[in-house]
Amino acid sequence: MDLPFDLPGRFWRGNLHTHSDRSDGALSPDEVCRRYREAGYDFLAITDHFKAKYGFPLTDTRHLRTETFTTLIGAELHAPRTEFSSEWHIIAIGLPSGFPPPEPRESAPHLARRARAAGAFIGMAHPAASLLTETDADSLDAAHAVEVYNALSAREDRGDSWHLTDVLLNRGRRLSAYAADDTHFQPQDPPGCAAWVQVRAESLEPEALLAALKTGHYYSSTGPELHAIRLEAGTVTVRCSPVRKVMVTGGAPGVQLVEGEALTEAVLPLAMFKDGYCRVTVEDRAGRRAWSNPIHLGPQASSTTS
Repeated sequence: MDLPFDLPGRFWRGNLHTHSDRSDGALSPDEVCRRYREAGYDFLAITDHFKAKYGFPLTDTRHLRTETFTTLIGAELHAPRTEFSSEWHIIAIGLPSGFPPPEPRESAPHLARRARAAGAFIGMAHPAASLLTETDADSLDAAHAVEVYNALSAREDRGDSWHLTDVLLNRGRRLSAYAADDTHFQPQDPPGCAAWVQVRAESLEPEALLAALKTGHYYSSTGPELHAIRLEAGTVTVRCSPVRKVMVTGGAPGVQLVEGEALTEAVLPLAMFKDGYCRVTVEDRAGRRAWSNPIHLGPQASSTTS
């Protein structure tokens, strides 16, 4: 996938995994959207649980769209079962009104394929918290992306799903990687607006955002900003908001690391990743992180972005 930083348009901040009182959230869709809008978000997807006990909601937030804030229509889909859990959790964003509920014996891979065929962006929700195995994850062949950080699951020390993502990437899957907060606004939950994506698109139109998500034109964050990533002559140059660490990891064990008090630029070698892939992670003084999508390398890989 192409690096997004030099593409036309700008970055739009949004959350891809959120719940309202249409399923097990505490607040109405209007109130949820108000909170994200006032926190500086540009868009939001409310992904209520698509279950019979909630009436299979596709929470309609179109009336809350304005010139400066928009919404994507989606849901968290469920089907039996994974190796260690009674049900799957699948994020589907961009579902059409009237998307049919799952059949009683419909498998998760079939349900995800059906949602993707209907136009949705498909994500594997909180794999670490769901204890997804590699076999589970590999069966979900319709997925565009993995939810590599889930702020709600971090409460249980299972927020980070990069290990499974790296295994899948090394097995040849072409997946992007997004962060989300999975907010329910229940009293015991961590605060909302804790993890998000920055999507590069020419406009805030839902169709433009959805297309950018599907092509991986975004990065994820819990705080820092990525301003540019440039690949050239076997190195990667990263420009970002002030951080204490810039790291490059990928399809081989080990890390390339630069540390400092307030780094805003770093140059790191890529030789250890050869023709595989790499990804950039930055961490600020508060321990908050931002992640690029996987960057696939080749013998002639060279891309300048700003």
